[in-house]
Amino acid sequence: MSRVLRLAAVVALACSGGAASAQPSGQLLNDRLTGDLVPTHDPVIAREGDTYYVFGTGLSARTSTDLVHWTAGKALLDNQLPDWATTAVPGAKGMWAPDISFVNGRWRLYYAASTFGSNRSAIGLFTSPTLNPAAPNYAWRDEGLVLMSTKADDFNAIDPNFIVDRQGRHWLALGSFWTGLKLFALDPKTGKPADPAARPYSIARRAAPVGAPAPVEAPFILDRGGYYWLFASYDYCCKGVNSTYYTVVGRAKKITGPYFGKDGSSMMQGGGTLFLRADLPEKQRFRGPGHPGFLHDKDGADYVAYHAYDRDNKGAPTLRIARVKWAADGWPVAEY
Repeated sequence: MSRVLRLAAVVALACSGGAASAQPSGQLLNDRLTGDLVPTHDPVIAREGDTYYVFGTGLSARTSTDLVHWTAGKALLDNQLPDWATTAVPGAKGMWAPDISFVNGRWRLYYAASTFGSNRSAIGLFTSPTLNPAAPNYAWRDEGLVLMSTKADDFNAIDPNFIVDRQGRHWLALGSFWTGLKLFALDPKTGKPADPAARPYSIARRAAPVGAPAPVEAPFILDRGGYYWLFASYDYCCKGVNSTYYTVVGRAKKITGPYFGKDGSSMMQGGGTLFLRADLPEKQRFRGPGHPGFLHDKDGADYVAYHAYDRDNKGAPTLRIARVKWAADGWPVAEY
């Protein structure tokens, strides 16, 4: 949303209306989730009016009026890539890792087109005046290519995340593996790079031996309390219950970094503070929690949506949502 605290980096909150509190005293939201939670991968969350929306890879759509009971809807755009995307990325078959923001009266849906393990990838953009399929003005418009990466680049153009900084400048964070996470300055009118020739800022990476992978992906940036907060997922997703995904966070005074964990570790050197990990040993049900998307709700509550692999359901990628509290030291804590 306009990722102030969204969920793909400030979540855009549109319209009015009030939903009941999703987390009664003493109960975790994750323990109450019900309905169509599977399959959900790379979720992002937004609110329009009284309805919450979650979108994931494949542009799967889920809605709820209370953050607890979720109903699956038809995939946006039938998960069919535009012709320009299949030409730009041969072999790509669907839309990955969406990000949703409300900007200048329209919802911006950024998404990735790629093939597994390749950095010949592209970020595309669709826009619509509303998220509600029943609204008379509901219609997604293809805005075309935002940017792409090729074998000649040292980054991978997937996992987009939009944010507006405190000076009103627009940015897109992205990245997966290669030399890590990047940040591109955008033209506020088009939502595309302000200078296509400009080099992006590097905001996180993980060192690895020559020829070895360095798993870091799924950036999400929030602006809160005088800091920009960068969330990133480390290690491996997409392996079911064998996934080793986890999520860390670092903060910086400038949106371009440098980002550091609570212990001073640099996210440009694989550092950061643990934010989401697999369940405690006595549970060990939901594995590989990661790819977070945030929502700053109209009542002031903050939530993070993410996916994890359910050991009790054949490793299915499952929607998880946790309340986020901000500790006395200013750092975020997920109640999951």
